[in-house]
Amino acid sequence: MRINKIILISIMMLFSCLASPELLYASAKNCGCTICRELHEAKPQMQGEDVLELQCRLQQLSFFQGTSDGIYDKETADAVRSFQKAQKQQVTGRVDQATWTALGKGCESPATALPKSPPDNVNIIVDLERLTLTVREGERDYYEFPIAAGKPETPSPIGEWKIVNKAYDNSGPFGTRWMGLSVPWGSYGIHGTDRPWSIGSSASAGCIRMFNEDVNQVFEWASEGTPVKIQAPFSWMAGCCTRTLEKDASGPDVVYAQLLLKETGFFPYDCDNWYGYLTELAVRSYQLHHGLPTTGEVDEKVLMHLEEKVGVFEQS
Repeated sequence: MRINKIILISIMMLFSCLASPELLYASAKNCGCTICRELHEAKPQMQGEDVLELQCRLQQLSFFQGTSDGIYDKETADAVRSFQKAQKQQVTGRVDQATWTALGKGCESPATALPKSPPDNVNIIVDLERLTLTVREGERDYYEFPIAAGKPETPSPIGEWKIVNKAYDNSGPFGTRWMGLSVPWGSYGIHGTDRPWSIGSSASAGCIRMFNEDVNQVFEWASEGTPVKIQAPFSWMAGCCTRTLEKDASGPDVVYAQLLLKETGFFPYDCDNWYGYLTELAVRSYQLHHGLPTTGEVDEKVLMHLEEKVGVFEQS
């Protein structure tokens, strides 16, 4: 009996560890925002999005006058040295976490009074056009925060998702908190940042960046299972569907079709990327209502019909 109790306690401790925020944070590092390397002069020259962000920030601060091309060349290294000297840091020409932190000084979230009581029935709306994250209490807007979202070449995932895990850390590209989303085609989340100057722009690899002070607050209000709707004008997704959609298909193009169906009143469910029975039924209902062949599939003709009904290209 004593042995069984020891085994049971051991199993409980194991599951507790597996569910710990520290380990969930480690799993979050599969997202595209996780480039966290020390930048320096090298042969071949280092290059990437992190170098580009560095150059843009140094340019904002008037330390870099060259071309922001994502290549860590001598001119970039010299600009880093000038910045480090101005900050009274060790002048190395190397960009480590301390340098990233110094680059973010003065970009903290503006101090504003938050509501005294936490919201009930929390859901979140991320508006990619306005670059805002709104915490809602049921149908009522509760508090709005500024964000950075994905670049055009690495867009944030439009659709209706849920928070599936939460984690925390004290430094690095995720900032202080991470909330993973249920997007099936990649690792995306809402998180803090060590590059606060990017807030208010389309600068990420697809995740939703927030000021660390702000994401800490949202982290307290939201829980696993909290709905997160990421929205943008329909015209932003036009052109993403280049195939005929049928049952069991998945992907951003399915989300687009579901959003169009929802807008026309035929799909009252979450736009979750899966072309299941309910999506097929909605397509058949739409086709029947509009005198189209009831195939249950979204081909080019059906898609164009949906886009016309919604007025997608009138939004451009």
